[in-house]
Amino acid sequence: MSRKMLKRPCRVCGRWYTPNPRSRGHQKTCGEAECKKQWHRKQCKEWNKKHRTYFNARYLYKKLRTVAAKGNSKEAVKGNSPQKPQLPAKTLQEVVGAKPFVIIEYIVRLLIKRFQDVKRAKRFDNTG
Repeated sequence: MSRKMLKRPCRVCGRWYTPNPRSRGHQKTCGEAECKKQWHRKQCKEWNKKHRTYFNARYLYKKLRTVAAKGNSKEAVKGNSPQKPQLPAKTLQEVVGAKPFVIIEYIVRLLIKRFQDVKRAKRFDNTG
């Protein structure tokens, strides 16, 4: 019996299964639909966490492309930042222009996100 045909535990539910010989040792779950779905969700979450900068750069690129297409009009950039406090979008856009405003908004979002991550990671112990 080859090594590939030996039973192994499913990485999601823990049940033992015989892998499909055509998978050439790459099968990680028992084949149940729910196990496959959970494994896929876990792998996507890890990939997204590892490649966070890809999505940040993509967001900035799309935003700048939209501004370039609409020009320096007042409707070019909408202050749609979900975090509080919000930027005075219209005033800032009128003063610095549409493209610099998009970059400023992007940097502020990154700073807020980074601050929130640090704040969540820091544990506060109550000694009283």
